[in-house]
Amino acid sequence: MLAARQADREYRALSRFARRRRAAGRVALRLGANLPVAADHDVVPFPAGGPTDTIGRIVAEGMRVSLRQPIIIENVTGAGGTIGVGRVGRAAPDGYTLSVGFLGTHVLNGAIYTLQYDVLKDFEPVALLTSNPQLIVAKNATPAKNLDELIAWLKANPGKALQGTAGVGSPAHVSGAYFQKETGTRFQFVPYRGAAPAMQDLIAGQIDLMFDQALNSLPHVRGGKIRAYAVTANTRLASAPEIPTVDEAGLLGFYVSIWSGMWAPKGTPKDVVAKLNAAVVDALARTTVQQQLVDLGQDVPPRDQQTPEALGAFQKAETEKWWPIIKAAGIKAE
Repeated sequence: MLAARQADREYRALSRFARRRRAAGRVALRLGANLPVAADHDVVPFPAGGPTDTIGRIVAEGMRVSLRQPIIIENVTGAGGTIGVGRVGRAAPDGYTLSVGFLGTHVLNGAIYTLQYDVLKDFEPVALLTSNPQLIVAKNATPAKNLDELIAWLKANPGKALQGTAGVGSPAHVSGAYFQKETGTRFQFVPYRGAAPAMQDLIAGQIDLMFDQALNSLPHVRGGKIRAYAVTANTRLASAPEIPTVDEAGLLGFYVSIWSGMWAPKGTPKDVVAKLNAAVVDALARTTVQQQLVDLGQDVPPRDQQTPEALGAFQKAETEKWWPIIKAAGIKAE
């Protein structure tokens, strides 16, 4: 009991420290054994402030308690995260450099960019961290009252509606292409420099619809600024049980999850991967970590989905699902 209380005290202290040092998106964690904090670093392939960064830092703090090793994060941005991911792929497979990424960086980018690494073959899965479904949302002036009516309205106005995305090849863009394929609809994609400006234009009525992470859209839905038609999962959101699932709304099996995970460079010894995985599992089991992730609208995977093997199988399945959709839609990096 005393040990557990001490670990929680350490974790809260580390949480306060990390909140002062937030940085973005995709985290590559460099664990510095017996080194001062300032002597080691991790690679983050996005600018500071993104959701993947926040998730990575929350989990990293919990891991730091277990590993008792400092973790520092460096932002290496550019090319949709591929520069930072590539740096991790070229790192020594010694367990000191890890990559925290998401659906876009470790699945979609493999079909969108010409990469110097293979998203499946050049990394060792460590653990699935979180997932967050999307909401299908539209401006309030849209005449459709439910998802069936939205699809009918889009079919009646082919090529006229505008869907905002967080950029070419972003999960929102790919989800829109998937939606068109599944529903036989056609609309225009409007790329923005991130989801926030796209959401501002949706609220203002400048665009018609979005496929956006629930954690981003839900506050605007609750505020009555936009309309939500469905959540892209097979269960309703605990935080918004009034929004139907895509199955309930009539679009069976249209599941999209913006998930995050952790990887090491290819060739990292299995015992090292096992140690890192154990640290992740311990972090995700902490009440404080779970609450922070829930506050971000994230779902923590069940224990049996937190293994390296589970992440590897899931990543492969996601690749087999999304790559054909991307290629059929002709989505390529600009």
